[in-house]
Amino acid sequence: MKNRFRVAAIAGLSSVSLVLASCAGNETQTATETATETNTATETVAAATETAGSDTIEVKPAGDYNPLERDQIKDGGELTLALTELAEQQNLFHANMNLYTRNVWTKYNPVMTLMDGDGTYHPNPAYLTDVTDETKDGKTVVTYTIHPDATYNDGTPIDWTAYENTWRFNNGSNPDVQVNSTDGYELIESVVRGEDDKQAVVTFKQAYPWWQGLFDGLVPPQVDTADKFMNAYLKQLHPEWGAGPFKVENVNFETGEVSFVRNEQWWGEPAKLERFTYRAMEDQASINAFRAGEIDATGVGTRDRLETAKQMGDAADIRVALRPATFLMTINSQAPGLDDPKVREAIMSAIDRSQLAAIRFNGLGYTEELPGSFTLFQTQPGYEDNFGAVVSYDQEKAKKLLEEAGYGPSNPLSVRYVLLGDNPMVQASASAIQAMLKQVGIDVQIEERPSSDFSKVTSERDFDLFMSGFASSDPFGVAYFGQIFASDSELNKSGTGSAEMDKKIEELQKIEDADKQIARANELEKEALREYGIMPYANGPEMVATKPGLANFGAMSFGVVPIENVGWAK
Repeated sequence: MKNRFRVAAIAGLSSVSLVLASCAGNETQTATETATETNTATETVAAATETAGSDTIEVKPAGDYNPLERDQIKDGGELTLALTELAEQQNLFHANMNLYTRNVWTKYNPVMTLMDGDGTYHPNPAYLTDVTDETKDGKTVVTYTIHPDATYNDGTPIDWTAYENTWRFNNGSNPDVQVNSTDGYELIESVVRGEDDKQAVVTFKQAYPWWQGLFDGLVPPQVDTADKFMNAYLKQLHPEWGAGPFKVENVNFETGEVSFVRNEQWWGEPAKLERFTYRAMEDQASINAFRAGEIDATGVGTRDRLETAKQMGDAADIRVALRPATFLMTINSQAPGLDDPKVREAIMSAIDRSQLAAIRFNGLGYTEELPGSFTLFQTQPGYEDNFGAVVSYDQEKAKKLLEEAGYGPSNPLSVRYVLLGDNPMVQASASAIQAMLKQVGIDVQIEERPSSDFSKVTSERDFDLFMSGFASSDPFGVAYFGQIFASDSELNKSGTGSAEMDKKIEELQKIEDADKQIARANELEKEALREYGIMPYANGPEMVATKPGLANFGAMSFGVVPIENVGWAK
């Protein structure tokens, strides 16, 4: 695979299925981001009513975000949220983007795709008046008709050239750019002008079943060089290249704060909120700020945070949905001593994943089967427990593998576990891994860093062991197989993979029948997991506490609603 770069973390919607984020329980998703599960077979997971403490919490498969029509929402008001970090890289399509890049990008840039909570696709009518797909000569052809008034803030029309530019930067043909995903874009044959400048015609090289996962964000045509793509958004925003119901008011990368206000150049329905603000906070600070009324919503996906929200009584509305996310441990195969697959297998065999899941879900009244795939969730047809077929908890096997790799009492393996933030659940997970690996003779040195180091740690792969999360932005996970397992993928922080596997991934992506592609993906995932680079241990619910009356916001599932419709109920 040539010039293919990808990245991923928790929650989001763009041309990638996945985005990379911390594994704390403090994240919240806005209406232009996603987090939760799919639309099928939800009875197979813990989607029924669960209990947390003495209260009953309903886990809703298709999202829990108080959906209201515009006439039910007040005009005015503000929304203030915590953010783990104001990411250094603010280009959504750059290899070093993450969830926190997406949080900011989607507030002032076009969001072309809307979704129901169950993952049903809809073009955003504020930007697109029509989207049609057809098959011509065995090739998928998608025609996007762009709203006649859609215009960037600097006066540049949003037209077919924005689609062409997005494809040009993301198709893997330019060796001077590093993008977060080429999946799907590399299978496009052409992007051309349609009946007029306001129509883009996208022709694939073949039948492509996952086209709805592409072009949900656009690379502005003003980004017309590799240098701009790589550097223009480095520690800076470009309000003039944005287009949407909000515009950037202020941004401060030193304090980690960014605010947005109504955009007078917006052609659609005006934003209900007057202002939208993010403030970078550590985990403990964010729950304290919510309790004090300083922020309007926060994730409560851990026991302590949930208990705090419950103690607030009617002052907190707890919203819960299934989450299309996978929490995982990554082993850096490029770190000293971890280049041997036997060592990596030993580490995974020594860890009881059920203990990690129990720590994550402690106090939430929630249980689930251990996840076995990074491409499909247990709720989706075709899912198989691929990880379970490759790795099982077996400390005696782990000791034997370490011995075969040359490690023993006189020569123990020592690894560095990088822990971010002050979340007690994350700290407990690190301590559990440290204890389990000690039992097989592996020394784990825990290095604590602030949450704001997330981008630095992940982009520089500055860890031996690291816990994080992948979250899917759409139901088309198999389309992004390469994003997870390709050797040159920036999401593949383990550094595993091979040219042979890359070739198989290319062949997988060219399978035109969706069911056959899923079947082949299950075979390949088992093979890829035998590199022992990533270990899933939980999916889990999305749990968000909000001030009462906040509309179109919360535990979104796959839901993506117009950001202009977020606001406070009348």
